Amino acid sequence: MTATKRAFFELHLAVFLYGFTAILGDLIDLSATVLVWWRVLITSISLLFLIRFGQTLKGIPKKLLWEYIGIGILIGLHWITFFASIKYANASIALVCYATCSFFTSMLEPLLTKAKFKWYELALGALVIPGMALIVQSLEVNMLLGVWIGLFSTLLIALFSILNKQRIHDLDTPTLTFIEMSSAWVFISLVLPFYFYWNPELSFLPSASDWVYLIILALVCTTLALVLNLRALKHISAFASSLTYNLEPVYGIALAIFILKENKELTPTFYLGVLIILASVFSYPLLRSRLEK
Repeated sequence: MTATKRAFFELHLAVFLYGFTAILGDLIDLSATVLVWWRVLITSISLLFLIRFGQTLKGIPKKLLWEYIGIGILIGLHWITFFASIKYANASIALVCYATCSFFTSMLEPLLTKAKFKWYELALGALVIPGMALIVQSLEVNMLLGVWIGLFSTLLIALFSILNKQRIHDLDTPTLTFIEMSSAWVFISLVLPFYFYWNPELSFLPSASDWVYLIILALVCTTLALVLNLRALKHISAFASSLTYNLEPVYGIALAIFILKENKELTPTFYLGVLIILASVFSYPLLRSRLEK
């Protein structure tokens, strides 16, 4: 298996695990901010077993370290808004919003990296938008806030993907992931006292079932998935990876139908929207290959 093929396999496995994240987020009773705090704490602890903490961090230039810290805060904010989208709407809707990642990436990557603008990337990215519109058009009004939060969350993950792609070769994957996860944990820890001041009725300690879901969420759907994701990004462009991320709604919604029984909320237009998203995902490698030739 070539490095590129292995990278796509690892990326698809990571995306499948990301899709399961939404299911766990719906099952866990904690608020979005508290949920993410526990998630990044457990993830950071698990990553300590994969890195040489003292030796590795000493060799990182301060400027680069601060950049990693900033990216870590970005992923923390993405997860908070993603789980908030699930709480305000449902897992399927949050995942569908995530499908706009390729559109945001196609717009932002040329601006942030000065890469050459490619019309077909924007066209395929924009193809996701009508697919999402078909899916959410029959939503109840009280779910619309979840949609807007979900779209903002997707903008954050598109930025994360682009910025990580630029810096991923400067450090080994486990150490990079540890810095980003621990940075997210420190940032949320600073915010948490203010959060509970305004929301004193919310619970901080997980229940027995929440602990089980949190451990799966942190160790399998975060630590393992992020390591696979970051390894794959070394061989795949940010836009190609973002299009693969569009499969997360497909995997996640299929799991939501099976586990959460959310199929009761789905309509025929939902399935049409999924087909459009799949079309954009599978058209990209074929179109790119033909245009390069």
